[in-house]
Amino acid sequence: MNDFTLTKDAEGVATITWDVADKTMNVMSFKGLEQLDAQIDDALADDAVKGIVITSGKDSFAGGMDLNLLAKMRADAGDDPAKGLFEGTMRMHHLLRKIERAGMDPKTNKGGKPIATALPGTAAGIGLELPLSTHRIFSANNPKAKIGLPEILVGIFPGAGGTTRLVRKLGLMGASSLLLEGRMNSPEKALKAGVIDEVVEDPIAAARAWVLSAKDADLLKPWDAKGYKLPGGAPYHPAGFMNFVGANALVGGKTKGAFPAAKAMLSAIYEGALVPFDTALKIEARWFTNILMNPSSSAMIRSLFLNKEALEKGAVRPKDVPDQRVKKLGVLGAGMMGAGIALVSAQAGIEVVLIDRDQEAADKGKAYSATYMDKGIARKKATPEKKEALLNLITATPDVEMLKGCDLIIEAVFEDPAVKAEITKRVEAVIPEDCIFASNTSTLPISELAKASSRPEQFIGIHFFSPVEKMLLVEIIKGAQTSDVAVAKSLDYVRQIRKTPIVVNDARFFYANRCIIPYGNEAARMVTEGVAPQLIDNAAQQLGFPVGPIQLGDETSIDLGVRIMKATKAAMGNAYPASDADDLIVWMEGLGRLGRKANAGYFDYDQKGKRTGYWKGVHDKYPLAAEQPALQEVQDRLMFSQVLEAVRALEEGVLEDIREGDVGAILGWGFAPATGGPFSYLDIIGTPYAAERCDQLQAAYGDRFECPALLREMAGKNQTFYRRFGPKDEAAA
Repeated sequence: MNDFTLTKDAEGVATITWDVADKTMNVMSFKGLEQLDAQIDDALADDAVKGIVITSGKDSFAGGMDLNLLAKMRADAGDDPAKGLFEGTMRMHHLLRKIERAGMDPKTNKGGKPIATALPGTAAGIGLELPLSTHRIFSANNPKAKIGLPEILVGIFPGAGGTTRLVRKLGLMGASSLLLEGRMNSPEKALKAGVIDEVVEDPIAAARAWVLSAKDADLLKPWDAKGYKLPGGAPYHPAGFMNFVGANALVGGKTKGAFPAAKAMLSAIYEGALVPFDTALKIEARWFTNILMNPSSSAMIRSLFLNKEALEKGAVRPKDVPDQRVKKLGVLGAGMMGAGIALVSAQAGIEVVLIDRDQEAADKGKAYSATYMDKGIARKKATPEKKEALLNLITATPDVEMLKGCDLIIEAVFEDPAVKAEITKRVEAVIPEDCIFASNTSTLPISELAKASSRPEQFIGIHFFSPVEKMLLVEIIKGAQTSDVAVAKSLDYVRQIRKTPIVVNDARFFYANRCIIPYGNEAARMVTEGVAPQLIDNAAQQLGFPVGPIQLGDETSIDLGVRIMKATKAAMGNAYPASDADDLIVWMEGLGRLGRKANAGYFDYDQKGKRTGYWKGVHDKYPLAAEQPALQEVQDRLMFSQVLEAVRALEEGVLEDIREGDVGAILGWGFAPATGGPFSYLDIIGTPYAAERCDQLQAAYGDRFECPALLREMAGKNQTFYRRFGPKDEAAA
């Protein structure tokens, strides 16, 4: 089947409709590019055609490029992948430039055919780059539509002319938030920003009328006209110079140097602004190729697009289990976690019974959803009607009898095995025989909790991250006896609430927490050694972490760390690896410095809860070292404390799929996205170097940095994790 179809009518309007079969949203492929190219040639060559309308056969226009295309471009180039990527990119440029010029005489800029785009809904990536090459963009007044160029969020930038065209259309400052932040706007906001030209009720009719009435002057893009000047000024214009200085500062401040795509895009903009438009497109293609050849971008694309999408579509779901979508959910505990779970479930249209010890506590949990919707109404993201509909789905009650008819229970009560055991027994006496029971515990082994259940095969862990409504990851934990049906039920539920799942086997701290706890501990150890907290946090942010581990400690609360430490110590006994980090957090808890919630922690805060600076009092007990360690030394300690735990989780069978390890790390605790995740990071630096660095860190700081046997073996064979453990198609690449 064709991705694009061409029809012509008696009035002389050629309509090219984009409609990729078996896809909910259009994506561009090589096949699609070839078809579109041929149909543009056909319409331009046909004297009976007066104008062209490009639209979609779906309720959206397009979701972007099929990123597997980039891998194919590289593979097809053989020993010279850069050449293949550059030439493939230029093919797109040639097609879009052909649309833009539309048969105009190169000297007079006359004689072309008007080409308009009619957007029924969302237009992202190449789905906007293509319209930007046409002469006018009409969008439907669709409140669900999002229009923008989000490529920067997956480690690349708009490379099919979007970068060059948007800057020449809006100027650097006008385009900066759209390009450097990947901001997606509603049609009305896109119109206000100058990205599109009209918002109408019937974009196809409006586009048809326009192409039949358009004049030569309507077709000519400003950058093709004589005397064109970049809005806001070019790099060496007095005003423009300051814009480019500001943009450079913005990129540095936002990325801390960790994300190469942003810097590459700014280079393409700067260099492109100094030359004619067609040369600027070649510069954009060159920088786009540069970033595609960067292992960071490749890893980000793989983890944040390909792997994430595969997991969301059920890559690890048991194959022979029928649909397990949740119809009625019971949530035990109406605290912050339970209230958040109730909210996201009701948002997905699921009936929720929210249970707590008394009516007041249950109502308070339901009120969390009401407050959330009120904020949405204030921002015009929701309506009173939607609020009412959502709240009608949540029944807040202390009566466990109301759980009858539930097909999934999620327990989110206090982290005490005895409390959890008691509520498990009470609820199982009421719920149906085939109901799946899940615990939202973040630390307690699922197999141990399942001992309180009379149906251990139906017992599973569903671990949300806080705040539930904002965090994208859900960790599903299989106990020793957990059935495939329970796994499928959990995965189908997570898909319903539009989050990304990973499935891991049972072990203390599961996967995410077993990696993030050593990260915080290593930072705390460094504080006790006299390393400046500022250096630790900045070192992490320069790796791409959204916040440093010291700040993270304040945000999650110091006393939580103490509770986890004491519980772990009690469970492990003499095997517990005590450290100075424990002494630090116990000392701070004793001082009442519990973090943000207490307005005192590693930071000082004002009365409004705003951080005013790092607390200098920590140096009274742990004086600053006269000589601070090198940045790389701090970064390696922070990184290896996490990635070695990820390797051990794979080695021990806690992780069964490295894709889950990478995606889970980025979405779960913000692990340096620019690396693609722990396993991608090890592939980038190479297993031989990683093993060597382990030995150096172990000699300097202790056995926690001991090289895992698996990593040592792979280093000896110079293997990568994705070649050895990745999907077969990737491993063979």
